[in-house]
Amino acid sequence: MAEAWLSGPVDGVDRVLMPAAHALLQARIDLASAAGDATPEELWLAPGGAAPAGFHLRHMAGALDRLMTYARNEPLSDAQRSALTLEKSTSGEGASELIALASAAIDAALEQIRRTPATSVFDARAVGRARLPATVLGLVFHAAEHTARHTGQLITTLKAVRGGA
Repeated sequence: MAEAWLSGPVDGVDRVLMPAAHALLQARIDLASAAGDATPEELWLAPGGAAPAGFHLRHMAGALDRLMTYARNEPLSDAQRSALTLEKSTSGEGASELIALASAAIDAALEQIRRTPATSVFDARAVGRARLPATVLGLVFHAAEHTARHTGQLITTLKAVRGGA
């Protein structure tokens, strides 16, 4: 199977946002492949003090949701702020639940990307309580690369937990 970025256009996604869509699709493939059979023990071990693989799944879903909220020019909800505390927990759900959580966040992000007109990608957006400057494109790109980064960390963490298997 070809990597997502080599699989052609993503239906409904403007070509300027296609790389972000491809990165999210690749992350979903890699997450299922790397963590689909992870045991709860594997998910929540923290080798050498690294964040557990389960954290990466939970965090990527929450961060993706928050970044796409900012891209829509909306403030975070109380529920989104509360979810930040849960993300830092070092135990919890099993692989299927966490992969479903991450996949749902990826699906929602892809749907939002489909609805994002190319003419809006340089529109200004504010991030966080400090209202740091960003653009729609900056947020969508960061959402995709952040998801890819945590996917890589999850893969590496699981390899370390499994003894390099």
